[in-house]
Amino acid sequence: MSDINIRITDREGLTHDIVAPTDMSMNLMEIIRSYELAEEGTIGVCGGMAMCASCQVYVIKDPGLEPMGDEEDAMLGEAFHVEPNSRLGCQLHIADAMEDLEVEIAPYP
Repeated sequence: MSDINIRITDREGLTHDIVAPTDMSMNLMEIIRSYELAEEGTIGVCGGMAMCASCQVYVIKDPGLEPMGDEEDAMLGEAFHVEPNSRLGCQLHIADAMEDLEVEIAPYP
């Protein structure tokens, strides 16, 4: 089993140091849900299909994320509270290259 360390600031401003597995095919949205860092029903509303932006995060420290795909870019083009460092958590698949990633969960519309 391989784990990475991620720092997530929730919508209340509290920072959480999280250990996330790289061998379970999880994405950042699922990690946030599993650690209950956002109120139920306010994250991953579409089930991780890049169709709602409820899992939007602001990337504070990017250790080497994969580039944004067209679907993610299109969804962020329609979302609220978008910043230049916005990404969708459902599109960020947990991988070794994400060690020391730091994100802040965006406000829920």
